[in-house]
Formats: sequence, C-alpha cells, structure tokens
Amino acid sequence: MADTSPAYSYPQKRLSGTKVFFITILSVVIGLFVFFFLLVMLLASIGAMAAGSDKVTKPIVLEIDLRMPILDAPVGPTLFADSPTSIVGIVQSLDRAKTDDQVKGVFIRGESGGLAPASAEELRLAILDFRASGKFVVTHAQGLNSTSVIPYHAISASDEIWLQASTSMATAGLYSQSEFFGGVMEKIDAEPQFIRHGAYKNAVNTYTEEGYTPEHREATESLITSIFDNTVDNIADDRDLPREDVLRLLATAPHSASDALDAGLIDKLGYLEEMKDWIATKAGDEDTVFKSIADYKPKGNFGKPVIAVVEGQGTILPGSGGGDNIFSPTTNMGGDTLAAGLDSIIDDEDVKAVVFRISSGGGSADASDQIMAAVIRVQDAGKPVVISMGQYAASGGYYIAAPADHIVALPQTITGSIGVFGGKIALEGAFAKIGYNIDGIRVGGDYAGAYNVDEPFTEAQLAGYQRTMDNIYNNFVGIVADGRNMPREAVIEVAEGRVWTGEQALERGLVDELGGFDTALRAAKRLAEMDEDADVRIKRFPRAKTREELFNDLFSGTVSTGRDLETLSALINMPEVQNALKAREALSAQGHELKATLPDFLER
Repeated sequence: MADTSPAYSYPQKRLSGTKVFFITILSVVIGLFVFFFLLVMLLASIGAMAAGSDKVTKPIVLEIDLRMPILDAPVGPTLFADSPTSIVGIVQSLDRAKTDDQVKGVFIRGESGGLAPASAEELRLAILDFRASGKFVVTHAQGLNSTSVIPYHAISASDEIWLQASTSMATAGLYSQSEFFGGVMEKIDAEPQFIRHGAYKNAVNTYTEEGYTPEHREATESLITSIFDNTVDNIADDRDLPREDVLRLLATAPHSASDALDAGLIDKLGYLEEMKDWIATKAGDEDTVFKSIADYKPKGNFGKPVIAVVEGQGTILPGSGGGDNIFSPTTNMGGDTLAAGLDSIIDDEDVKAVVFRISSGGGSADASDQIMAAVIRVQDAGKPVVISMGQYAASGGYYIAAPADHIVALPQTITGSIGVFGGKIALEGAFAKIGYNIDGIRVGGDYAGAYNVDEPFTEAQLAGYQRTMDNIYNNFVGIVADGRNMPREAVIEVAEGRVWTGEQALERGLVDELGGFDTALRAAKRLAEMDEDADVRIKRFPRAKTREELFNDLFSGTVSTGRDLETLSALINMPEVQNALKAREALSAQGHELKATLPDFLER
C-alpha cells in the first residue's frame, strides 16, 4: 500500500551574517596557508633538483677538450647538436668549481683546434685562478704538433703536462701570412677601386698589392711581436724557466718528447690511460667521474642582484643574427638582434649593470652604428656598460665599444683599426677577355648603379663615394673621441686603421684595464656600487632560441627535411665554397666598411 502520510519539511537553520563572514575569512586563511605550503615544497623540490643535477657519489674531475674548436662566448644549441664549449663558459664554470667540494680538479686534453691568442690567454688566466683554490689542473697531449706557440700557451699554467712518449713537440713561435691578388687582378684586367681612410687599413691591400706595403708589414710585425713577447713571458712564469731558455727552446724546435721533458717544457711521459688512472688516484677515488665542462653549469644565484650579459661574436651584419643557426654554432652580430637585446635591458628593473662581450673584427658601418646607439640608450637609462673584449674587437667591434663606461681587454686581444674602407672590383676588362658583356640603362642621378661590378666608377661616382667614406671615418673618430674623452687629434694618431694588441691599446688610452671576462664582471659590480666579490645572477640578453624553437623554424621554411639541410650545411662549410663566398664578398665592399683585416695565425 502506498504511503499516504503527509510529507514533512524540516526547517533549515540559517547562519548569521557574522558567522558566514568569519567562516569565509577562515577558509581564505587556510587556503592561503595550503597554497604557500605547496609553493614552498615545490620550490624546495626545484632547488633540490637544481642542486642535485651535478650530484654524484664520487669525486668529479672536469674535462676540457682543446682538440675541438671553441667559441668565444656561449650560444644556444643547434638543431643537430648541443651548445658548443666556449671560453666565457669555461671561465664561469671554473669559477663555480672552485668552491664545489665534489670537484677535485681539471683534466685538459691538449693541442688546440684553433684557439685565438686571446682565447688561449684567457683560458690560462682561468686555470691560474682555479689552481689558487688549491685544486689541480693537469694536461695530457698525444703530441704537440703545431708549430704555433698558442696551443702550448693555453696549457702552460697546468700543474703537470704529460706528453705521449712516442710523439714530439713542434712548438716554435708565431707565423702569419696574408693573401695578395694584385697580380691576379692585373693578369685578368680587373680594376680594384677602393677608398680607405688610414694607411694601415690593410684590407684593401689584398686586392691591390702583390705583397706587404711598408705600413702593412710594420703593423703586422708589431702585432705578432707583442703577442709573442707576452706569451713567452707567461710561459717562463708558468714553467719557472728563464725567459732566455724559453726563447732558445722555441728557436731550436722541434724537440722529441724526452728532450721536452729534460728541458722542463713538460713534466711526464705517458699514455692517456695511464694519466687517467693517476688523476683518479690524485682525486682520491679510482671511480672518479670525468665530467665534460660543457655539462657543468655555473650557479644560477637566484635572488641575487642581476648583471646583464650581452655577447656578440663574428661579423657585424644588418638585420637578425646571433647563435640561432639550425646547422652550426657559427655566429654573427645582427644589428637588429643585438639592439633589441640591449633595449630589453632598459626596462628590466633587476639589472644593475651590463657586461657586453665583443669578439668581432667588425663589418657593416650601419649595423655597428645601430648597436652603438643601443649601448648609449642603456647608459642613458642609468645602467653602466662594461666591455669585455675577447679574441678581437677591431674596426666595427671597437666602434661599438668606444662609448662604454669601462673597457677591459686581454693583453693579446686584437683591437683598434679605427678606419674605414670601401669600393669594388670592376670586372669590365675581365669580362671582355671572354666575350661577356653587361649593358645597362640609367635614369636619374649619375650615382645610380655605382656599385655595379661590370664597370668602373665614373669620376662623379668616385667623388660621391669618397664623401660617404669621409662621413663614416669622421663619425668614427668622433665616436671614439667622445667615448674615450680624447681630443680628435689624439684619436687620429692611433687610428689610421691600425690594429693593436690589448696591451698596446692600454698604453694608448683605447682601453681601461687588462683582463678577461671575470675582470669585466668585477668592474661592472664596482660601477653598480656593489662589492667586487658579491654573488650575482647572470642574465643573458637576448635569449638564445631553444631546440624546440629551432625545430619550428625548420618547418616554417621551404626545406622540409633535416637531411637536405645537413647536406646544404656541409656544402656551405666546405673550404672551397667558403673561399668562393669570400671572393664574392670582395667584389663589392658595401656593408663591410668597418671590417678589419686580422692576422691569420697558422698552426702548421
């Protein structure tokens, strides 16, 4: 039977407004407590992971392999490889390792894959600084076969240098050579037409001369002699040998491994495997972990004052640039990219000062001016800018540096080259020899088509181009005079397109201090009114692209497969193709007005 009893509704008890208010407040407080508790736990977990990323139960010995090419400054990864090793990266990692109890020492694989003199010098300084912490640095080389003194200079500060007994030591000195196509131009009836400001702006000589001019020879001899003398002094100090003995040993190269041992240039003979066993014993554990320095990152120092680091290396070009190449770590300094990176520092309230690392022989005058103007905007925003010169900071590279608050160069940095050149190689005569002809039609001003390589400049075009070069040079001298607080006459005396070592540049007022990246970092702290030894957080501008971003770039273009791109990259990097590209660039020097010709230090 269905229940027909009447439904009964119990009255709902309602809370007062006051109680609702306090319950709500209590809920918010509990919620905030839970939120912050979870946040603290999350941050602790992240910190533990960050701290534990390098944690192993065994001693660590960091490994530096000099047999592979090393860049000046860090760049992001490529699509096909991780970020390559860099000098600045090594310096920062060794600075962290000094206070890491797990890191017992450093092991170097000797013989260079192409270090510039300043890079070898900065590595040496980092080794000495690391050793001052009481930890060891040892090097093994399976042969020191380069006749250049630079690879040996990079390792001379090691506690011990081992050499494979069956090999030899060819270390002798420095050798630089230049190419001259003046005779070739004459034979093919080509007409080089270049304008330059500065008798020492020697890039022109490659296409107009058959050998060194007196100024070209004087500048090159002075440069490499300064580098050689500084290197010999350092080796003598590192190996505790009289300078005269070092000079004599270099002059009588090559030496057998045993003779090098007797002379005190190396410390032991042995194979790589023997040395690794010896290192493990020295580190205190036969299972010592050998860790690539590329995988040992500097401390993040989150929460510390921020120093911005901007890195520019390679040719200065208009537009974008940097280390975002999907093929290789080959870099350049794009005017748009670096100017945008510097401008982004202005609005970052955490940044107290800037270290701008430059390793460039210059390039485009317009792009150099664009980057230089961005440096001044950062200074106008109240953030001091310190330049750290790497391998080179010449011509356009020096133009960018001149307005900075403080300039630091390594003694063997190649800098200066305050001058300008430009022009073209007119190939009309060469074309005529093979029956090839280019005809053209001009409307408007006579300067239209002035840069065509099929015909020489007209008299009016040459006069117009001269005015352009005059303007660039006068602006360059003015930038240096204002930035360095020097009279124009004093700038002109050290200009003329001449390159100097950092040591020579210091004597002439072009730089303020000698040292590497760490010296520049200390200077930035001083200018930011911080203690030189204070911990800071390094924040890089502009940010390097991740591999995921590079992967997206790959498929946003017209080439659809990585294999095709790898093949193209291999072709582009062939020496024959690179030489052809250099020759093609030389046909018209537009965009390279502030490009310095730097000595090629050969290691053969």
